[in-house]
Amino acid sequence: MQLFYTPDISPNATEFSFDKEESKHIVKVLRKTEGHIIHITDGKGNLYNSEIILALEKKCTVKITACEHVSASPFYIHMVVAPTKMNDRYEWFLEKATEIGVQEITPIICDNSERKIIKTERFDKIILAAMKQSNQLYLPKLNEPITFKQFMATNLEGDLFIAHCEERDKTLLRDAVQTHKKYTLLIGPEGDFSSKEIDAALNKGFQPVSLGHTRLRTETAAVVGCHTFVLKNE
Repeated sequence: MQLFYTPDISPNATEFSFDKEESKHIVKVLRKTEGHIIHITDGKGNLYNSEIILALEKKCTVKITACEHVSASPFYIHMVVAPTKMNDRYEWFLEKATEIGVQEITPIICDNSERKIIKTERFDKIILAAMKQSNQLYLPKLNEPITFKQFMATNLEGDLFIAHCEERDKTLLRDAVQTHKKYTLLIGPEGDFSSKEIDAALNKGFQPVSLGHTRLRTETAAVVGCHTFVLKNE
């Protein structure tokens, strides 16, 4: 199934016209014509089956033939991950986490972060493309970058975890996860969280966890953590 995305469609719609850019992609690049069936999501769990009734490069219009709502996952994954020094590594994490099934992502600026200024415009495009490629109907929420101190001052719910590299008592994440919960997992920068940050997280109620016996890059650790939550809920 090839999935198209628009936030502007509603479950009550009987017809919908794509904007000029998407219309050109559908008609000129994909060579779709009148009568072709295409599938659309609004990123909110709705799947729209539709038939093209007008195939113009400037305005592709479809007739909605059915709308199905798919319930949200019984668990919720919030990955709070420090940006990597190389931007493409963070983009790789965003892509893979979206494919795996993350619901929310927050870039967090830490004491040891080498990258302090984050531009999220391209991040949004990476997440959207990954959602469509993996045929998912919920668009993950990407929050604006926030400092560690600011994040610790927010109201946090659910099961809270921090993965760090210091030699302290930790539980394997796979052993700590209970099913059908809201999870928040903190992943630090290349230089790890500072001791002060780890202490602050523990005082906030975060449980220290390990992702295994090898030292992982930031983006790898984030993908492993995200995948662990999904596997435990299978």
